[in-house]
Amino acid sequence: MAQRLMLRQFISSFGRSLTGPAQVFPNTLSQCSKTYGLLSTTSSKPVLTTARKINVSHSCRVTFNVQNKEDFQDRVIGCETPVIVDFHAQWCGPCKILGTRLEKAVAKQQGKVLMAKVDIDDHTDLALEYEV
Repeated sequence: MAQRLMLRQFISSFGRSLTGPAQVFPNTLSQCSKTYGLLSTTSSKPVLTTARKINVSHSCRVTFNVQNKEDFQDRVIGCETPVIVDFHAQWCGPCKILGTRLEKAVAKQQGKVLMAKVDIDDHTDLALEYEV
C-alpha cells in the first residue's frame, strides 16, 4: 500500500513539474492501473509524457559477430568491403583491449572497413583453420 501511494505521488509530481511540449494521455494511468494493479483507478489525472529518441551508433553497423562457419564465409570471405577479423576469447585480457581499439579504428573508417568478431571458444573450427 505504501508503495502504491509513493508511486502515485511520484507520478503526480512528475506531471506537474514537466514543462515544455508534451502529449497528454488521460487514460494511460487508469489503463496501467487495471492491467498491472499498481494504482487505484479513482485518479483521473492525465499523465504527461515526452517523446524519446533512440540513437544507433555507426559502429553497430560495421561490427558484427560471426554466428557459424557459413556466416563467416558469407559475411567475411564473400564480402567486397575489406573485413578485419577479431578472433577473441572472453577470458583473454589482451583480446578485450585490442578488440576495443579495433572497434574504434573501424568506426573511424565510416563503413569503408567492416569488423567481424569471432569467439574462439564458440567457433574452434574457425580458430584452428586460421591458426589462431
